[in-house]
Amino acid sequence: MFKGFREFLQRGNVLDLAIGLMIANAFGPIAKSLVDDVIMPPIGLLFGGVDFANLFVTLKEGTTVAGPYATLAAAKAAGAVTMNLGVFVNTLITFVFIAFAAYLLAKSFHRVEQNKAA
Repeated sequence: MFKGFREFLQRGNVLDLAIGLMIANAFGPIAKSLVDDVIMPPIGLLFGGVDFANLFVTLKEGTTVAGPYATLAAAKAAGAVTMNLGVFVNTLITFVFIAFAAYLLAKSFHRVEQNKAA
């Protein structure tokens, strides 16, 4: 039983998958920082100085402090119920960036495999 499991683990596909998952795990925070810290500030400036991290709608005011709230953190600290549109936009852009990078990586690997076969 262990021999079959060891052979399964030693196959190229499983090892490639494990390495791919480790790289993806490390790439996620880099992509998030790129979007939050590099891409979104200029976009915010184009839209009149909007800080997308603090773009939210208060659905219900907090129990400790009444609104309006200057930041999302202040709204959460007050116990307000918010719809966090800016966080969603940042997450969506991060996803698109990671998906595009994965597409480019898969495309280059596919090209290498085709060249090996030829």
